[in-house]
Amino acid sequence: MWLELLNFILGITFGYFHRGKEDLAGILRNGAIAGIILGIIFVLFSIFFVPEDTSISINFLGVFGIFVEIIIFVLIFIMGAFIGDWLEGFTNRT
Repeated sequence: MWLELLNFILGITFGYFHRGKEDLAGILRNGAIAGIILGIIFVLFSIFFVPEDTSISINFLGVFGIFVEIIIFVLIFIMGAFIGDWLEGFTNRT
């Protein structure tokens, strides 16, 4: 749970500090690249250092489960990036 929350917060900061407002295609492309990198790091970290109950665990599926976990982390990061972009647009309007 903590790694997913950290990933979400990093996604929000990425979206908030991303150059340009409402550049959804750029945020999606760059967010996917950054999300894949962070997803791989967080999945490897969760497999080797974090107890089973504190993070997403699909280890019973083997290598396919690892790819599913990475995709989940990427989706969480991209959702955070879009929320961060929305917050940037909202705070700049006022």
